[in-house]
Amino acid sequence: MAVGNGLILYHILGLASCIALVYFSLGEVDLRDALPSLPFSGGASRAAAASLPFVERRGKRLFLDGRPFYINGWNSYWLMDLAVEPNTRPRVSSMFRTAVSMGLTVCRTWAFNDGSYNALQLSPGHFDERVFKALDRVVAEASEHGVRLILSLANNLDAYGGKRQYVRWAWEEGVGLTASNDSFFFDPAIRDYFKVYLKTLLTRKNHLTGLEYRDDPTILAWELMNEPRCTSDPSGDTLQRWMEEMSAYVKSIDKKHLLTVGTEGFYGPTSSQEKLNINPGEWFPNNYGADFIRNSKIQDIDFASVHVYPDNWLQHASLDEKLKFMTRWITAHVEDGDGELEKPVLVTEFGLSHQVEGFEDAHRDVLYRAVYDIVHGSAGRGGAAGGALVWQLAAEGMEEYHDGFSIVPSERPSMMRLIKEQSCRLAAVRYGEEGARKVLKTVCA
Repeated sequence: MAVGNGLILYHILGLASCIALVYFSLGEVDLRDALPSLPFSGGASRAAAASLPFVERRGKRLFLDGRPFYINGWNSYWLMDLAVEPNTRPRVSSMFRTAVSMGLTVCRTWAFNDGSYNALQLSPGHFDERVFKALDRVVAEASEHGVRLILSLANNLDAYGGKRQYVRWAWEEGVGLTASNDSFFFDPAIRDYFKVYLKTLLTRKNHLTGLEYRDDPTILAWELMNEPRCTSDPSGDTLQRWMEEMSAYVKSIDKKHLLTVGTEGFYGPTSSQEKLNINPGEWFPNNYGADFIRNSKIQDIDFASVHVYPDNWLQHASLDEKLKFMTRWITAHVEDGDGELEKPVLVTEFGLSHQVEGFEDAHRDVLYRAVYDIVHGSAGRGGAAGGALVWQLAAEGMEEYHDGFSIVPSERPSMMRLIKEQSCRLAAVRYGEEGARKVLKTVCA
């Protein structure tokens, strides 16, 4: 009987492996539907994910498996949204394959969708399991492709619900202090809403891998919020208190993963006048409640984040003026990481819109190369620049998700070459020239 049962199990596992291969290749097969009678029992996906080392911080640098880790990454905020429906899941698979073909190693994406279409959180503390399983797929497929994820946990903007949705929920339930969107940061009821969401997400058990998110090394880091701002308190105190409270709460649940705030990098009241002078355009006199140095010094924050959009921030500026600003902006923040912060600094968003007057693809090449050069130069001397993630990459046939910044790599050969070159340069810093060619065989050959 023991032998017979073993043979039966052998054939079942063989069938499961075949179905898993189809799923991760095509993105159209849902394992839970294909194998409804088979409980998860520690298969290959779980073993592969669980055996991965976590990315960690040592001083001002990131490390992975004992070596300094420098990120050439990208943003595709829409992964969970498109992983919900079977007919759009192939785009998720396509994006991962394309990214890996260029040597990209980290993707930043949304792990939130509050109260809108395909909402993950339908109302405070109530979640759509269908959408949660879509996020499971994103995490599992990232692991299959050797990609790490930075998962953002909320949005300052209205897209995908944002802080406005939390305020609306509190107001509708009669517990909100005010209808101001900034009450997200100071209303006790709303802060409790957000903590329920955080705990639910961090302790979520992936239905494909069997791992809780807090135990999955595929996730490189959590990001508290995309571009947090609190315009009603330019002193920065309200936003700082929220960051301190939520970062401590996340770390009380998950001490394995890195954590960042998600700031754009605006200098605030605690910074010197020299630093304040670096703030661009309308952000020069108004930091919108952000305070880069103070925010990034929070004990539970592992690395600082910076965004840069020279065409949005410096409207009507020439290409040369944008280039000078972008170089100064990123360099200043990397210097902060090297010095006062002693923490890694990641450029988690940078981009140039094709909708800007006089746009040429060559302009993107010039500006993006400047970002890459700063990161590579810092990496070469063991500095604080931990990497850069372009905003944003898209798969083919995704025009409805284009925002002016979207790049379909297959349609922009010069950008593909530039991204590949950066992947190889950073791999050479990590492994040496010969090692980089071995690790990224098809990219750096």
